Amino acid sequence: MSDTTEVNSAAETQEAQAPQLSLQRIFLKDISFESPRSPMIFQEEWKPEVGLELNTKSRQVGENVYEIVLEITVTVKNNGETGFLVQVQQGGLFVISGLDDQQLHHALGAFCPATIFPYARENIDAVVTKGSFAPLMLAPINFDALYVESLQKQQAAAETTQ
Repeated sequence: MSDTTEVNSAAETQEAQAPQLSLQRIFLKDISFESPRSPMIFQEEWKPEVGLELNTKSRQVGENVYEIVLEITVTVKNNGETGFLVQVQQGGLFVISGLDDQQLHHALGAFCPATIFPYARENIDAVVTKGSFAPLMLAPINFDALYVESLQKQQAAAETTQ
């Protein structure tokens, strides 16, 4: 009987330490759409120039629970003037445990934002079309590459300050 108890105890300990990452909820935290030149802009020839700003924020909100917020600002100009501006804060709640610090940092900086990006992209497209503009489907973003680039910039900055 004690052999079975020891085996069960070891299995439970190993399971408790196994890495876990699960999505609990995706939510729209904030959205804004501005079209300062409507309705005159609809009379012009449309040659849009799209600008994109992207930021991520993360914070721990409970035991092993993290909030990730993907902030996206899309500015579309036509003939050098703002046609429309969309700002979205797309959030996600993730339960993450069993990761070392480096793995956790990567999950918060790349995996989680990549998971919620399609929802932000869909919200942007929906609000743009409701503003009577052509659909705006943002291209997929390689969050792993952005994460590596961010780490390299941090390392370079640390080396120059030493």
